[in-house]
Amino acid sequence: MAESRSTYTIKEDGGIGTVKIADEVVAVIAGLAATEVKGVSSLAGGITNAAVARKGIKALSRGVKINVTENHVSAELSVNLEFGYSIPEVAEQVQQKVKSAIETMTGMQVTEVNISVADVEVESGE
Repeated sequence: MAESRSTYTIKEDGGIGTVKIADEVVAVIAGLAATEVKGVSSLAGGITNAAVARKGIKALSRGVKINVTENHVSAELSVNLEFGYSIPEVAEQVQQKVKSAIETMTGMQVTEVNISVADVEVESGE
């Protein structure tokens, strides 16, 4: 039997049927959007877009907490930033990118995107 996970109806139509989305899918969307922002090294836990090939897409939900009520989403992301970038500017870009990605892909309204900077990473010369 499949594991138990929360799902949300994002489209209920009298036509063909309903469309449901798992909370983990919303978390993956948020994680992918965040790691696309210049200055974000990874999500907390070291998950980068490059690491997805090795660890799987579900790994992108680590470092992301999603709360869905009705058709509203709030997201909390914990990110690692690259040294030398403005934390307020990168955080704002992450907030905008995550909000846009979730709203575009799910049709749900994002009420807040909270960012925690877990670490600042310095590129090693290896």
